[in-house]
Amino acid sequence: MLLGCIADDLTGATDLSLTLTQEGLRTVQCTGLPSPALDLTGIDALVIALKSRSIPAADAVSQSVAAAQSLRALGARQLLFKYCSTFDSTDEGNIGPVAEALLAIVGGGQTIACPAFPRAGRTIYAGQLFVNGVPLCESPMKDHPLNPMHDSDLRRVLGRQSRQAVGLIGFSDVAAGPDGIAKALAREAREGRPLSIVDALTDQHLRDIGAAIVNLPLVTGGSGIAMGLPAAYLAAGLIETLTPPPRTMTAPAGRAAILAGSCSAATRGQVAAAVEAGVPTFRLDAGQLADGHQSVTHVLDWVDQQAGPQPILIYSSADPDVVRDTQARLGRDAAGAMVEHAIADIALGLRQRGFTRLLVAGGETSGAVVQALGAQALAIGPEIDPGVPWTRTLDGVPMALALKSGNFGTPDFFLKAWSSLT
Repeated sequence: MLLGCIADDLTGATDLSLTLTQEGLRTVQCTGLPSPALDLTGIDALVIALKSRSIPAADAVSQSVAAAQSLRALGARQLLFKYCSTFDSTDEGNIGPVAEALLAIVGGGQTIACPAFPRAGRTIYAGQLFVNGVPLCESPMKDHPLNPMHDSDLRRVLGRQSRQAVGLIGFSDVAAGPDGIAKALAREAREGRPLSIVDALTDQHLRDIGAAIVNLPLVTGGSGIAMGLPAAYLAAGLIETLTPPPRTMTAPAGRAAILAGSCSAATRGQVAAAVEAGVPTFRLDAGQLADGHQSVTHVLDWVDQQAGPQPILIYSSADPDVVRDTQARLGRDAAGAMVEHAIADIALGLRQRGFTRLLVAGGETSGAVVQALGAQALAIGPEIDPGVPWTRTLDGVPMALALKSGNFGTPDFFLKAWSSLT
């Protein structure tokens, strides 16, 4: 196995798996540590999805170290720690502590931090992260319910989380191509900065970075940082050929549903577009769940009343002011957990009713749903939008799952996603 990956949430793992598959690596995604029974014959990359983005830093480190040890035992030549392209993390962690722990596992040295993903509007210039051209601290991420981002300077953000100095491989270094990036890496190491933010404005920058870091034992970043690695492996003679990505996927026969738990601006727009298009819709409300005015049984009774082949939509997405009011009343963690558990139980009820095609919006929501369904391994299918593929379960009840980060996808995502299934 060439590449062993650790992702801090499920949709991030799927995003990364898609990037690797699109670039030609045979990739499998696991939820948690892979089962010894999982057949990895012929696999180039294995992605382990954790749910470690918003938990205490010490727990995130423990889980990530266990995943790294498992991947190294399976023969992974290189490790990749994947986090969100908006660098979601509080000042207490978790990106810095996990990166430092993984660096120790591979024997020290240096690594990079590059969450850039230009196709999804995430770019880095002078160490500053931009979201669709807007500084991170001015983007909708400033209102994130779990990890609000109020600083766009990734050197400062990572510096507050890390015990080691944080450097910068800036635009002029990256524009000089792989050799310029390699020289900048040597400079940062020589000057005692083992962690370096790397600028990237285009896909070509990411491909050049991939060529320069092919021999780093540890890489950290968003899914975009993996874009250049497959071609770099091929050029270095580490792999004989690249595999063309799938364009369609055969899905199990059955009904389709959308489960949206994300409160991001992108997902709220996708919900609005689906409602406007006449998709049958049920809105979950955390306050009503807490009061007993809504329940999983109530939702499933509504599902039983829906007829026809078109997808249905069940969502808890709400505007930031509503989310803050609910969190103030119920507690931030309690409110989120209540909705996640409800949507996970609804997913189980949907499967029992013959729903085999689920589109899930939100990283935490996707993790809860996949855990409830018991899906431990996923094959990667075609891309719907940048960062979001269809997947197919490799164990348990056959299902097609699209697991979307809340921030990803065009406004018509919920409507067009089904066209690549056969």
